[in-house]
Amino acid sequence: MFMNLAVGFSAALTVVLLAAAGPQTRADDFYKGKVFTIVVGFTPAGGYDNYARNVARYIGNHIPGNPTVIVQNMPSAGSLTAVRFLNLTAPKDGTVMVIFNPGMVTQSIVQPDKINLDFRQYAWVGVVTPDYRVCYGFGANGPKTWDEMMHRKEFILGSTGKSSGNYINGATLREVFHAPVKQIMGYPGSAEQRLAIEQGALDGDCGSYSSIPQEWIGKGLAHSFVRFTKDRPAEVPENAVYIGTFAKTDEQQKLLNLLNGGDEVGRPFIMSKAVPADHLAVIRKAFDDTMKDSAFLVDMEKQALPVHPLTGDEAEKIVNELISAPPAIVAQAKAIYD
Repeated sequence: MFMNLAVGFSAALTVVLLAAAGPQTRADDFYKGKVFTIVVGFTPAGGYDNYARNVARYIGNHIPGNPTVIVQNMPSAGSLTAVRFLNLTAPKDGTVMVIFNPGMVTQSIVQPDKINLDFRQYAWVGVVTPDYRVCYGFGANGPKTWDEMMHRKEFILGSTGKSSGNYINGATLREVFHAPVKQIMGYPGSAEQRLAIEQGALDGDCGSYSSIPQEWIGKGLAHSFVRFTKDRPAEVPENAVYIGTFAKTDEQQKLLNLLNGGDEVGRPFIMSKAVPADHLAVIRKAFDDTMKDSAFLVDMEKQALPVHPLTGDEAEKIVNELISAPPAIVAQAKAIYD
């Protein structure tokens, strides 16, 4: 009798343990033999592409079943096409995630009719680093300081589109501070803009400090004169003065906070909200583990690509706070995009 009770208890315990482990076990088994795709909303060789390819080299080691990880470039509309792809035709099984321009988060708030996306309705996997953005002049003809830029006849910049981060940064200079910024639209990505800068068609750029070619920095060709985040990591030079320094009113400061809020989720990876919760949990953990992978960190340091990660939950909190911005400030920000 006691043996039968013991056997019965053991069997019941096994059922309970299997039930508790079931979803994770199924998620672990799911990725074996699969292809995991990271979609980049820009052309190859740019900043977002570099981050995606570095993550791709390591994240598969942290996904149970070790799927094959590939990168697919989907450049269009400042990465809006790639984001929409998640909820339109991409598989919803947790085998696709997208890295995109987080400037669209702000644009979705101030131009909901054009973007028609609610970024609370996406599953945020994580962020490699906040986007420490600067504006810089290039070479002998580019401005080296804020005052020099403000007193130029024109400061000519390029952009992929109005949702892109470098457009927002340049337009902020023009609309908030009346800087002489002229923006030329339609560049496919940052690689094409860099070529135009070297050829003299553009005077510089606004963008991630980590995306500035190291050769330009080493040779003293890129003169960073303003930054868009209050925090300044060690790699960003002191000459890049915080833009909030030039704000003259509290309202102007709140406007800058909204316009630059997307920089806090600077290198973001998201998935469709329709991805099963257990699959999302697996990928979130794999992402977090990748951010602590010593080989990944060494590789990123060699490439001068900063890593200051946020979890998916932390990124979602930032996005929720941005979306709760006061309507009066949202109305002012709208002028940057119209």
